Amino acid sequence: MGDEWSRARGGGGRCAKRSRFDQQFDAEFGPSAVTSTTRFIDILDQLDTKVESLRKEAMVLRDKKDFLAMSVDLLKNNEYLSGLNENEREEIDCYVQRISSRLGTVELNVCTVRDQAQEDSLHHVNSLIDLIIASADPVISRQKCQQYLNACSTTDTSVYTDVDPHTVCTDKKFESVLLGCTLDDQKTIKKRLQALLVYLTQQTIVH
Repeated sequence: MGDEWSRARGGGGRCAKRSRFDQQFDAEFGPSAVTSTTRFIDILDQLDTKVESLRKEAMVLRDKKDFLAMSVDLLKNNEYLSGLNENEREEIDCYVQRISSRLGTVELNVCTVRDQAQEDSLHHVNSLIDLIIASADPVISRQKCQQYLNACSTTDTSVYTDVDPHTVCTDKKFESVLLGCTLDDQKTIKKRLQALLVYLTQQTIVH
């Protein structure tokens, strides 16, 4: 088996030219020749670890993209725009659209296995959060966002350190829908709400 693996990868003869892939493979996993089942399993274990690491890195990038997309949506609904004249508003709208279009060219997809009920729950949760983003009242939006975040965790519920976690107010409807999501989706939703709450808190302080 080891000889076949070596020949298939160009290592069967001393004069065989090694490809760039062969060189990179050796750099990542050690000598490519498989001389035992233990060595074969070792390579698979390393591959498994690297695949999981790649998934985590991709999820971080996906979260960054989601944050940027949410920031664009928030700015599109910022009340500052209502005080601009038509020409200024049109210019800013075009700028925002250009940024949004460029962001749309970035495609990041880390698949999370969901059944239909979990898909429906995720869609419902995202719809509820989108309503907060589209709201014209930053104070009410912040309160609702805080309630949603409280529903994500009763032990890490607020950006304020003086809040008693046993007395916090949660949105029971949101909590019920959230529980229908996968654990990975729940973590992503919590991160999204945390970023949104920080932004909305800054908005209410400004006003």
